[in-house]
Amino acid sequence: MERKAQIERITGETQIRIELNLDGTGKCTLKNPIGFFDHMLKSFCKHGMFDLSGEISGDLEVDQHHLIEDMGIALGSAFAKALGNCAGIYRSGFFIYPMDESLLQASVDFGGRPFCVCNGQLTNIPLVSVSASGKEASFQTDCFDDFWQGFANGAKCNIHLDTIRGRSDHHKMEGLFKAAARAIRQAVEIDARRNGEIPSTKGVI
Repeated sequence: MERKAQIERITGETQIRIELNLDGTGKCTLKNPIGFFDHMLKSFCKHGMFDLSGEISGDLEVDQHHLIEDMGIALGSAFAKALGNCAGIYRSGFFIYPMDESLLQASVDFGGRPFCVCNGQLTNIPLVSVSASGKEASFQTDCFDDFWQGFANGAKCNIHLDTIRGRSDHHKMEGLFKAAARAIRQAVEIDARRNGEIPSTKGVI
């Protein structure tokens, strides 16, 4: 059975069309106008073995918050749709990811109750980059929490992201995306011993 989902989220602020394959090969071909955010989603797909495609755009002349938060909601919704009733999956996952001087931890449970705790210990100072054309760009690090809060709401999961230690905001965020990818990968994989049953004593998620 293919575990795929298409999500379209069109608002007065953002335009998002994505397709997700939970059982992919780690390819991210999403058209994304925010350079660092694109880097994060590519890392997420590579380490989670998820395929993600589509296109996102929004009112970046206002700031990056609307598009990043809405993409979190859309991606979480894609996970929820692809998982359906969650029958047969492990449901929860955990991973600690080392990235140079930083050590990052992610825990996730697709239990139907959205909750997000982000303890990234970020400075909230924007990361500045320069494109090939010489144009300066930036990533609003305070949008990191917004993305994962949106993801938790859309996926109806609870997720905890913690920086155990670290210095570089780049390393903290990238390591947390990778840790989350590995934890989510564990959670959504099929448990052969479960024989297709829903992983809850309630009988429903």
